[in-house]
Amino acid sequence: MQISEKQLCILRSEIARFVSGKRLEHTLSVEKEAVKLGLLLGIPENKIPKLAAAGLLHDITKGLTVAQQLSLAEKYGIRLSDDDIKNPKVLHSLTGAYAALENFPDFTDSEVFSSIQCHTTGKPRMTLFQKILYLADYIEPLRDFPDCIRLREYFYSTGKTDASHLDKTLILSFDMTVRNLLDEKQFIHKKTVAARNYILNQLLRTT
Repeated sequence: MQISEKQLCILRSEIARFVSGKRLEHTLSVEKEAVKLGLLLGIPENKIPKLAAAGLLHDITKGLTVAQQLSLAEKYGIRLSDDDIKNPKVLHSLTGAYAALENFPDFTDSEVFSSIQCHTTGKPRMTLFQKILYLADYIEPLRDFPDCIRLREYFYSTGKTDASHLDKTLILSFDMTVRNLLDEKQFIHKKTVAARNYILNQLLRTT
């Protein structure tokens, strides 16, 4: 799938029908961060516009209520797990992937689709493309939460752009997420735990 800059300009204007205000600002910032990370981490040049599209589409249903999310899940035939139901903040990643495919099929191939699906929880065996969207969403420069700032500084402070440093950054992000959920006495999605443990195991094998 090849995406031109002209097509991305059209997508930027169209996405405003789905997200607005600060969420639109965040979406546009994620797009830029995903492109920046893609260039730093060696994503092939022909895939960079796809990363931009994934950034623009990743929160397409986030503004919907839980009831609307559940209705969309039923519409799309998404089989929600018990973990999904107990952690409704992840629902927009699942419904968003299908909404992107339905509304913007020219931008949503299997790689973009799967990256939107796992951009909130992560998952084992994440591809580089998926990791970049996940991280871009977490550290885009408009994010001013302490953990976002800390994670952004950690990734960029060393100047490293290798796979190992990326994975260590992701481990830190999962740790932050789990700690916050524990502090809030919230349910922890199994995919987040599995994603963390999978990457940690890979790192241990290389040390």
